[in-house]
Amino acid sequence: MKEFIFKSKTIEELKKLDAREFAKLIGSRQRRSLLRGFTETQKKLLDKINKTIDGKYKKPIKTHCRDIVILPKMVDLTIYIHKGKGFEIVKIQPEMIGHYLGEFALTRQRIHHSAPGIGATKSSSAASVK
Repeated sequence: MKEFIFKSKTIEELKKLDAREFAKLIGSRQRRSLLRGFTETQKKLLDKINKTIDGKYKKPIKTHCRDIVILPKMVDLTIYIHKGKGFEIVKIQPEMIGHYLGEFALTRQRIHHSAPGIGATKSSSAASVK
């Protein structure tokens, strides 16, 4: 299997970096988000992630926080991301580093229409005139 490399760094090297050092490697929008600091909900999520990594938190990680940037320490975790009505299970892969959590739990579904109703077509209006 091919080893994952992000900006000429391996996943082990990325996990050793703190948030400010990692911010230098990602795009400008995500960098700005990281350098501004974390909100209270993001801090709670990071606390759960740290406890899960240490083995102190056994429950699945559920979150409504879709606007946090995926950090290297989140790799190989399974996170339940809220998508409006329910939660979607997302396993964090190395390729997801630097993206937002919300990008992987889409909120809109494909529209499925049923059969047309009465009066929807010309032929159905001719049938109802009788």
